Amino acid sequence: MSAACPKLRFHDYQPELASFRSAVLQGLARDNKWIPPKFFYDQRGSLLFEAILEQPEYYLPKVERQLLQTHAAEMAELIGPGSVLIEPGSGNCEKVRLLLAALSPAAYVPMDISGDFLFTSAHELGTDFPRLPIYATCLDFTHTMNLPGNVPDGRRVLFFPGSSLGNFEPVEAQHFLLRAGRLVGAGGGLLIGMDRKKDKRVLEAAYNDRAGITADFNLNLLARINQQLDGDFDLDAFAHYACYNELLGRIEMHLTSLKLQLVEVAGQSFQFLAGERIHTENSYKYDPAEFVALAQTAGFRNCRFWTDETGQFGIYYLVFPHD
Repeated sequence: MSAACPKLRFHDYQPELASFRSAVLQGLARDNKWIPPKFFYDQRGSLLFEAILEQPEYYLPKVERQLLQTHAAEMAELIGPGSVLIEPGSGNCEKVRLLLAALSPAAYVPMDISGDFLFTSAHELGTDFPRLPIYATCLDFTHTMNLPGNVPDGRRVLFFPGSSLGNFEPVEAQHFLLRAGRLVGAGGGLLIGMDRKKDKRVLEAAYNDRAGITADFNLNLLARINQQLDGDFDLDAFAHYACYNELLGRIEMHLTSLKLQLVEVAGQSFQFLAGERIHTENSYKYDPAEFVALAQTAGFRNCRFWTDETGQFGIYYLVFPHD
């Protein structure tokens, strides 16, 4: 622990390799090949995702940042001083900085599946906020969000920005919200961002940026398989593909095989037909009434909602009521 970051504690539950191997082998063996999007986020994948956030076509970060900046004081008042702020999928910890300027939490608990990236990001945050106790926790928050035992008491509030809940299937999103309710407990809160349904052209442009960063991010999944699971994917033989499924209200990302080919992963062989796809991500978009109804099924009550002038994105503050 660095002297410049005296209150950083790092807890590594080593969630990555075993579950990665199992998910890849099972996903590639399916008729409709599928690898969960949580495995995008190795060290390089996390850096590429941060680069995606800077692309001009990707509207979401700019809109969300503006909402957080404009309403941070009101959000902080709802969260309250002395709270324990928990952020699953914390990434580079940049968004939480907008809240910390207005909030005085008892502790901050960033959670991420990429241990190296989490440690670096938490250390940088701790250097800038040296009085803030940080309990960086490396785990797979899609399965568990258990807090380290030394996290102090205080009202629990989950901070889940960036519309990450949209990566879950609706039933999985409901299960996540149920786990969130159990984690924060009676009287706890949830501050969450959700992308809204909008013009197909805007959505598809956001996931097909002209610089090709999203394509690199998608293809990096194959590079990670090659590096960590003894794969022999030819990245030039696959192409990024993203489209908006209007019927299901979701962006879909795929990797398309450009030819008939055989790929080896962890000693197993998988055949790809020309045009066959690996489904790598869904990003569901929710109108406000749809999301509030989903949150209510998990026991949350909507307390406050903020959106931009054009209605592209929404941030919700929900509470888990006392019994």
